[in-house]
Amino acid sequence: KRLLRYINGSTDIGCHLYPQAQLQLHAFSNSDWAGCQATRRSTIGFVTFLGTNPISWTAKKQLTVARSTTEAEYRSMASATAELTWITYILKDIELYLPEPPILYCDNMSALQVSIKPVFHSRMKHVELDYHFLREKV
Repeated sequence: KRLLRYINGSTDIGCHLYPQAQLQLHAFSNSDWAGCQATRRSTIGFVTFLGTNPISWTAKKQLTVARSTTEAEYRSMASATAELTWITYILKDIELYLPEPPILYCDNMSALQVSIKPVFHSRMKHVELDYHFLREKV
């Protein structure tokens, strides 16, 4: 009942898509390290844009406790990369080909450095699976 009342009362709210001369697929990812006071799990989030139009977004707690901000941000980047890959496949299925590869923005220099240069020391070995997934897509 509550959901139906909400939908009925918010018919003027929605996502608006605007035509673009060039469609660029890009995403912004972020996380808060150990943000949950009870479990110390980080919250990851990302928003994906096609041109200037937001087309997908998420915010959720990570399944495991991150040992550093780099790890939390890196896992957020991996989730955003999976979403960008999925959207790219969908666009190809409807024969919409992008002029450029998708771009992922992240505000953590350490996480960006790990994605560029694979230096896995003892503090980052447990992140290796996400690294290989992200590296494969970059």
